[in-house]
Amino acid sequence: MTHNNFSFPRDFLWGAATAAYQIEGAWNVDGRGESIWDRFSHTPGKVLGGDTGDVACDHYHRFAEDIEIMRRMNLRGYRFSVSWPRVMPTGSGPANWVGLDFYDRLVDSLLSAGIEPFLTLYHWDLPQALQEIGGWSNRDVSAYFADYAALMAHRLGDRVKYWTTFNEPGVFTFIGNRSGEHAPGYKDEKLSLQIGHNALLAHGMAMQAMRASKSDIQAGMVLSLWPSEPAGSSQAEKDAAEKIWQKDQAWFIDPLLRAHYPIIGWQEYGASVPEVKPGDMAIIAQKLDFLGVNYYSRNLIGPEGQINPVPGSEYTEMGWEVSPPTLRRLLVRLHKEYKVPPIYITENGAAFKDVVSEDGQIHDERRIAFLRDHLIQVRNAIEDGVDVRGYFAWSLLDNFEWQYGYSKRFGLVHVDYPTQKRIIKDSGNWYAQTSRRNGFSMSTAGDDTSQKSLAERALAKSL
Repeated sequence: MTHNNFSFPRDFLWGAATAAYQIEGAWNVDGRGESIWDRFSHTPGKVLGGDTGDVACDHYHRFAEDIEIMRRMNLRGYRFSVSWPRVMPTGSGPANWVGLDFYDRLVDSLLSAGIEPFLTLYHWDLPQALQEIGGWSNRDVSAYFADYAALMAHRLGDRVKYWTTFNEPGVFTFIGNRSGEHAPGYKDEKLSLQIGHNALLAHGMAMQAMRASKSDIQAGMVLSLWPSEPAGSSQAEKDAAEKIWQKDQAWFIDPLLRAHYPIIGWQEYGASVPEVKPGDMAIIAQKLDFLGVNYYSRNLIGPEGQINPVPGSEYTEMGWEVSPPTLRRLLVRLHKEYKVPPIYITENGAAFKDVVSEDGQIHDERRIAFLRDHLIQVRNAIEDGVDVRGYFAWSLLDNFEWQYGYSKRFGLVHVDYPTQKRIIKDSGNWYAQTSRRNGFSMSTAGDDTSQKSLAERALAKSL
């Protein structure tokens, strides 16, 4: 590889990702049950502008159109989540066959278009009926999740090869139950840590259940990893960054890959630590066929704590620092410190203020630069010896961005919500070209000089 030509391994999987509640809509049709996000978004004051996922991108009715867009974008993989309340309205008991039929049609249509389905069982939309009995704080829910996983593996395991149990347990654990910004909206650290433990237990039980149902599937977990990096070389800054890493990131990595919680994190949480029963950690630490890594940004830690904003850094509409070299450092750390399975970048993307131009297109140069800068770092990590098998851009479509409603746009495809018209953005066209070529070169990836300089700056930082 030259510094101007970034090619990827021959079988590298190029994809894009979505989540059920963020795009499907059809929240109360065809037997779908209520989810905690239905309840949360319908509660006044919880979501910006009073937005809900009731319609979202209407993907439930428009999935064929969306798959055609994926085909035009040369996507080789599509990461989506199943709505648990759509297939099991109360979270347990009888299945909703109409809901299951929807995912049957979705999977068959993806395969017909030559797109690999990459299925996530849980992307935060717990059936409200299970929340009524305590949600994830109730260990019984872990067993219900394993039953749901077995149902889905039995139904789709003959066609879906790649399965993920949870998307980002740390997010729904801490943001949903410690800070309260996400559903169900609790603010209780001890509760959140027990919920995190029970979710990890549910993951292990689901892995066992799926493999008992379909032994040849590839199954894993997706973690949101937000590294904390010291701004300087002082031991105090290094220690502070490591403490945050162990409390928030390693708190989920270590149980999965080492069968125990991180020592420093455990000590820091003190009386808030979860109840762990004999045998729990062995169940949690099931062999992973792959690990999904979602990466968006970092925390930079200085002598007085987190530095925000970081002088000279670019920021997205979410207020997140753009730091591509951190992704390479993260991947290398995982590779060196853990016995890590093959890795997929299961989410990476940025929200910017997109504008439909007079020509009817969206010229989102900053998103192109963001994707390119991060892909350079993925390629560098592969050269460092990290086994990265694929990359899923977040997100295929503009969508419901949780507590921010429809105010933030991450999509490669623009959605005009009143009309549901889709327009592939310049970033989507660039990504389609990248997938087709299995990489990109600086001379052909676009004429915009600012894009080139951003990527070259990222490369220089990483060397």
